[in-house]
Amino acid sequence: MASTRDARAPAQEAGSKVASNEQRLLWNPENVRDVAESVGIAALSDEALRTLSQDVEYRIGQVLAEALRFMRLGKRTSMTVKDVSLALRVLDVEPLYGYDSTKALRYGEATMGQPFFYIDDEEADFERVINGALPKVSRDANYTSHWLAIEGVQPTVPQNPTSAEARTQDLLPKGPGANPALAAFAGHDNPNFRPSVKHAVSQEQILFFEKVQAALLDDNPDPEVHRLRQAALAAVVAEPGTHQLMPYYVNFISNQVTHYLDDLFVLRQMMELTNALISNEHIFVDPYASSLCAPVLTCLLGRRLGSESGSDAVKEQYQLREVAASLIGQIANKYSGSNKVLRPKLTRSCLKAFLNPSMSPQVWYGAILGILAAGGPEAIKVLVLPNLKAFDSTMLQPLREKGEVSRLDFEMVVGGILKAIQSLSEDDMMMDGVHGDTTDREVSQVKDFLGDIIGERVIRLANYQVNQAVLDAINFQ
Repeated sequence: MASTRDARAPAQEAGSKVASNEQRLLWNPENVRDVAESVGIAALSDEALRTLSQDVEYRIGQVLAEALRFMRLGKRTSMTVKDVSLALRVLDVEPLYGYDSTKALRYGEATMGQPFFYIDDEEADFERVINGALPKVSRDANYTSHWLAIEGVQPTVPQNPTSAEARTQDLLPKGPGANPALAAFAGHDNPNFRPSVKHAVSQEQILFFEKVQAALLDDNPDPEVHRLRQAALAAVVAEPGTHQLMPYYVNFISNQVTHYLDDLFVLRQMMELTNALISNEHIFVDPYASSLCAPVLTCLLGRRLGSESGSDAVKEQYQLREVAASLIGQIANKYSGSNKVLRPKLTRSCLKAFLNPSMSPQVWYGAILGILAAGGPEAIKVLVLPNLKAFDSTMLQPLREKGEVSRLDFEMVVGGILKAIQSLSEDDMMMDGVHGDTTDREVSQVKDFLGDIIGERVIRLANYQVNQAVLDAINFQ
């Protein structure tokens, strides 16, 4: 009896294992049998049928696992046909064609002894398709090329983001009723320039930069200190390795001009340093032209420069504005080729300050010199001359009525305007060698066009070419 029980136990365990294996199958073996019969295999044993069903179940599970991975990467909760196609491609299986659609597939169910599902295709109305509007013709693809960066610096071209202009927005005062002028004009100490590219600078270059800083900011009147300052500027002009230090020089100039508007010595040294950087032929300054214009415009159009109010201090302020105007002209002429909007922006900024009655005479003087330097005689002819009559009556007349207190300011502003007008005759090559007398009618036209004060000063010059240039400007209008 014991031996009989022992013999039955393995048989029962084997039967239970077979039953458990058959129960674990999720894929219907009859589907495998139907596929086998469709390809000509009529007699398929139960063992082979069960093995093939297990393999089909494993392969489908493998495809679904890969499809689920694509679904999760797509941040979706429902699986699409595209996920299954990508899974088949990853498993090196030819994908199913004709099922990839952006529209949700509709399935129909047919009863043929067992549930049978099929894709319910939409019936197309030929009349609606023929009479429907044609799709728009797609635009041809075109390509263009531009420099993303040159020597580690991003050029200011329309295709690249204007990071330099974005940084200059930090100079604008914030809050309601803020004046859209440079914060340096209003005395704000908020600009924070940061190079857009991290530079690798050697210890020797850092030491050189620190020595230049110390030499320029030393205001000791000792001749030896003055000689050292000139040597530092000469080194900046001739040193080829200055290019790696350009972001630091721009940052240094901007910070010093912004924080020391009451110190004419510091402002003058920063203009000298800017001139040295522009004069260096070994460095590529084009990407930094817009950044250098900000401190130069501050010295040119600042409401008040320096802390002293004596006549000598006022003359030094006018001299500083002349230096700044010269730098504006150099920057506009040298870098307008790579930055097409640089010259118009500088001219527009100076013209806005020149026509603003709330500005001081020093600002008007710097503005007219800036227009002449940045825009040239053509800007004087087109932008300045038509507005001089209103400028004469609303700004120069009240300034002259103040008497001796504003005598120097009045003469400097009028002198700057006359210098700008005289540039018209120098630019007019057709008038070279032509001399004559201005008639009374032409004198009246000049005074009526320019105003009483400026018109009288122009007539006093007794320059026939200047008078004819003004008359040409009248006809140009």
